[in-house]
Amino acid sequence: MKKLFLILIAGMLSVAVTAQQHGYWQQHVDYTMEIDVDVETHRFTGTQKLVYTNNSPDVLDRVYYHLYFNAFQPGSMMDVRSRTIQDPDGRVRDRILYLEEDDIGFHNILSLKQDGRDVEFNVEGTILVVELNKPIQPGKKTTFEMEFESQVPEQVRRSGKQNAEGVEFSMSQWYPKLAEYDYRGWHPNPYIGREFHGVFGEFDVKITIDKDYVLGATGILQNPNEVGHGYQDEGKEVRYRGDKITYHFKAENVLDFFWGADPDFVHTQAQVPNGPKLHFFYQADQISVQASEEENAQYLQYWEQLPDFLVRAFEYANEHFGEYPYPQYTTIQGGDGGMEYPMGTLITGARSLGSLVGVSVHEMYHSWYQNVIATNEALYEWIDEGFTSYASAETMDHLFNRGAEFPYSGSYRGYYSLVESGLEEPMSTHADHYNTNFAYGRAAYSKGAVYLGQLDYIMGHETFRRAIKEFHNQWKLKHPTDLDVIRLMERESGMVLDWYHEYFVNTTKTIDYGIKAVAGDGAMTNVELERVELMPMPLDVYVEYTDGSTEIFYIPMRLMRGEKPAENDLKRTILEDWPWVNPTYTFQIPTDIRSISNITIDKSQRLADINQDNNMFDVQKMFD
Repeated sequence: MKKLFLILIAGMLSVAVTAQQHGYWQQHVDYTMEIDVDVETHRFTGTQKLVYTNNSPDVLDRVYYHLYFNAFQPGSMMDVRSRTIQDPDGRVRDRILYLEEDDIGFHNILSLKQDGRDVEFNVEGTILVVELNKPIQPGKKTTFEMEFESQVPEQVRRSGKQNAEGVEFSMSQWYPKLAEYDYRGWHPNPYIGREFHGVFGEFDVKITIDKDYVLGATGILQNPNEVGHGYQDEGKEVRYRGDKITYHFKAENVLDFFWGADPDFVHTQAQVPNGPKLHFFYQADQISVQASEEENAQYLQYWEQLPDFLVRAFEYANEHFGEYPYPQYTTIQGGDGGMEYPMGTLITGARSLGSLVGVSVHEMYHSWYQNVIATNEALYEWIDEGFTSYASAETMDHLFNRGAEFPYSGSYRGYYSLVESGLEEPMSTHADHYNTNFAYGRAAYSKGAVYLGQLDYIMGHETFRRAIKEFHNQWKLKHPTDLDVIRLMERESGMVLDWYHEYFVNTTKTIDYGIKAVAGDGAMTNVELERVELMPMPLDVYVEYTDGSTEIFYIPMRLMRGEKPAENDLKRTILEDWPWVNPTYTFQIPTDIRSISNITIDKSQRLADINQDNNMFDVQKMFD
C-alpha cells in the first residue's frame, strides 16, 4: 500500500510539472477535520483546519464555502426549485417544505479564523461568504480554522439520516467545503441538488461515533486495529475504550470526502489484481426494511456476488479507459439511488443483480470522469455523466457476455427521445439552469455518451480508442474543459473537429441524411444524397451487391481537413469532400444498377441520425 501511495505521489508531481509547463494552474487544499457524532440526535460537532494554497495568478480577498446541509430547510433554493420546476425529482418534490425541526439539515459556523485572527463571514443559504483579513497573494498559503456544529437532515437527496432502506448515515456533502476558484473565477453555486466542482487536496479526517457503528469512507483507514469491524489485521483482538471509537482516514489528492455508517453493516473486501483494494459495506441481516424476508435473502446473495463483478469491471476499465490511480475504492449501501464520490460511492441495495452491478459499475466509472478527470460538472455535466454512461454500457456488455452489436444503443435512444420531446437545450447550458429535469438528464447521460459515439464514427474506431485513453492519461487529477477534450481528439486524429463540438454541444441542431434518388446510367449508377437537417457529418455509405459482397463509399467533410482510416477489411472508396453548405451530394457507383441489392447510410449505428427511415434504399424493389 505504501508503494502505491509513492507511485500516486510521483504521478501527482509529474502532473504538476507538466501543468506548469503549459501555464496551467489549480488550487490546492489540505483539510484536517475531527467530528464527534451523536447518533441519537443525528448531530455532530466539528473542527476544521484548512490550509489553502493560491496557485492562481490572482490576489484573493474573499473565499467561499459550501454549506450543503442548509439546502434541507423549508424555503431553501433547493426546496423552491423542486416545487416550481415543471418535472420535479420524485425523490424530492415538496418533502423539504414539510421537514420538522429535528429533521432539517444545517451547518452552524461557531467560529472562523484566518492565520489565527477572526474573520468576518456571512451565511447566505448554502454559501458561506468570508471577507479576508489579509488577501492571499499568488503562490502563497493561508490557514483557516473553523468550529462548527451540524445536523444531519432526513434523507431526501443523496445525503442524510435513516434512508428508505434503513441505513442510518449517508454522509455526503456533510462538512463546510471550500469552493473552487479556477481560470473562470469563483464557483459558489447555491446547492439545488445538481452537480459539483471541487478543489484537489489532502484530507485527514477523524470521525468519533458509537463503537457499534461500522463505517466506510473515502481514503485509507489509519487505525484498523483500534476500530475492528473487519479492518484489523487477521488474528488481532480489538479492545474498545469507552462507548465510542474514532475512525481515522487519510486521502491524497481528492476532491471531496464521504462516509457512511450503520450498526448493521457487514464489511467485506476484494483485491483487484495489480489494482486497488475494494471495500463493501451493506446491511447483512436485512438489505431493506421495506422488503420481505425472501426478497432480502435474494438481495443479500446479489451483494455477495458483487465483489467479483466489480473486480472484473476495474480490470476492464484499467485496460480500456486508463488506470485508476488510488489504492482503494469503497462501495457503501446508502443514499437514494447511486451517487459518486472520491474513492467510492453510495448506492441503494434492494436491486436485482443486473441493477446492482449496473449502478456499481456506473458509479465506479465516475472515479474516472468525476474525480480523476475532474471537470466542472456544473458546466460540463455531460462529460462526467455522458462519458461514464458510455464506458459503463460497454463494460456491462463485457461483464454479462451479452455480445451486443452496439452496446451504446440505450444512450442513442435517450438522445432521440430528447429531440422528439421538443424540450432539448444546448449541452452548454449550466446544469443548474436547465428548464426541466428531463432535458438535463437526457443531455447529461444520453447526449453526452452520443458525443463520444459519434467521435468514434468520425475519427475511426482505433484512433478514438487510443484518444479516449490518452485523455485520461493527460488530464487525470486536473480540471479539463470541454475544449481540452476536443483539442486532444484533434491531435490524435489529425483532423479539425471544432465544427463537430460547436454543433453538438452549443446548439440543438440535429442530423438527418437521406438517400434521395438512385438511378442507372448505363454501366454506372448515380446516387443522390440529401442533408435534410442542419448538422453536417461525414458519411459511410454501404453498398451491398447481389452477389453478397459489400463496399463502402466514404464521404469526408471539407471542414474536417482529413479522413479517418479504414476500419475493416471491406473495400472502401474515398470520394470528394462534401462542402457543408451543399444540401445535396451526388456520386457514382461504377457498376450496373441491377447488380446492386441495397444502399445504406451508416450500418455501424454510431451516426446519430434522427430519422433513419430514409437511410436505406432497396434497389431491387425497383425491379420487382
